[in-house]
Amino acid sequence: MVGLDQVLAARDRIDGDVLCTPVTLSAALSERAGGEVWLKLEHRQTTGAFKLRGATNAVAGLGEVAGVTTASTGNHGRALAHAARARGLRAVICMSRLVPANKVEAIRALGAEARIIGDSQDDAFVEAHCLARDEGFALIPPFDHADVIAGQGTLALEILDQVPQAAAIAVPLSGGGLLAGVAAAAKALRPDIRIIGISMERGAAMAASLAAGQPVEVAELPTLADSLGGGIGLGNRLTFPMVRDLMDDLILLTEDQIATGIRHLASEGHVVEGAAAVGAAAVLAGRLGGPFPLVLILSGANIDPAQHARLLEAA
Repeated sequence: MVGLDQVLAARDRIDGDVLCTPVTLSAALSERAGGEVWLKLEHRQTTGAFKLRGATNAVAGLGEVAGVTTASTGNHGRALAHAARARGLRAVICMSRLVPANKVEAIRALGAEARIIGDSQDDAFVEAHCLARDEGFALIPPFDHADVIAGQGTLALEILDQVPQAAAIAVPLSGGGLLAGVAAAAKALRPDIRIIGISMERGAAMAASLAAGQPVEVAELPTLADSLGGGIGLGNRLTFPMVRDLMDDLILLTEDQIATGIRHLASEGHVVEGAAAVGAAAVLAGRLGGPFPLVLILSGANIDPAQHARLLEAA
């Protein structure tokens, strides 16, 4: 398991390479929820998502390698491409056909090779494993990796510095790297704090695995929260047990509820992808009402502009 010491070490390793993102109080969501709701603006991170924290920490710990590779739904791949470029390393990012084109192009713009493989993140992982086995690449998975989890956990250190009275943190949940890291750090510092995972109803692999008591395969389906898609890996070693043991509650949302969250955050001046809007969506749907103060992590900004425009027009 990843613990506080590893998260504190990660903070030192990534200092200067990753932004400390701001928090802001949402008056509208606070009124709706009946208590203080704070937004952690991680969508303003370099590369537009929290994934830069874990990728930077993982790459910083590498020795001599031919390059780096991963399978990604987009944001981790972009973060790894950025971190690799900073180290002068070749990066090959493997993705399925479900990854939005804007995320693929953003990875290529950072000088990485984007390989489109199959119809799921699991398919893409097969290619990444081949690169690691045959060409000497370091495989940096998007969540089930101690350095990645520790890097994501630095978010909790910032949140508790910025909102020290926080009673709960709502965390977008996919493979569990973000929730595992945030929960490990936050609960070590504040054992009473509640960690609430939020995902979509369509293809939520971690939710299905928790219900089954072990990692299971789940069909990857198109969703507005595309960053939350993909499996957790049948051989998951870290994030499944950490999420199981550290998460206090889990909320699953419909596509309409996620769309409402995206539109609301746009009205507050925050252009975010569906995965980043799930906390606000849960509040607006009456699914999340404290304890307070409540901090929502806006995890990423990398929504396709045309899709965002269509959602706003449909309001």
